[in-house]
Amino acid sequence: MYKIDKIDREIVNLLIEDGRMPAAEIARRIGGDITERMVRYRIEQMVKANLISISAIVNPQALGYQVVADVFVEVEPGRIEEVAKFLAEHEMVSYVACSIGERDVSAQIIAHNNTEIYQFATEVIGRLPGVRKTTTSIVPVKLKDVYQWRIPSDNTGHE
Repeated sequence: MYKIDKIDREIVNLLIEDGRMPAAEIARRIGGDITERMVRYRIEQMVKANLISISAIVNPQALGYQVVADVFVEVEPGRIEEVAKFLAEHEMVSYVACSIGERDVSAQIIAHNNTEIYQFATEVIGRLPGVRKTTTSIVPVKLKDVYQWRIPSDNTGHE
């Protein structure tokens, strides 16, 4: 497990703010004795440790995809992974997870309109072998997404 400290956390938070922020700017904003070279080294180490990855984040609304929906799927035992993998390969799906509890698979769908969501949920997901039931919820407001998640302050001595 990668041991993260306060400086790593600050670097990550600044990269969340702007993934293209130059190492020199990060060093300046952190202050103290942190140099551009130290920032570059720490970023390289966090990437190597698979703690972070730096990539483009697409804004679906800018491309005309105006509707987001969460689909919760109840699946027959033994077919959960099969259904989840199928959904993960589909272009309309932005997120897929297997869960423990009332629903077996959850997926987030991005579409141009409600009709596309309805057709995908009923004609694609609902007809998959092993799918027992789907529950679809339109998501009109998203306050935070996974790429905005910040590393919590750690009070367990890992700093």
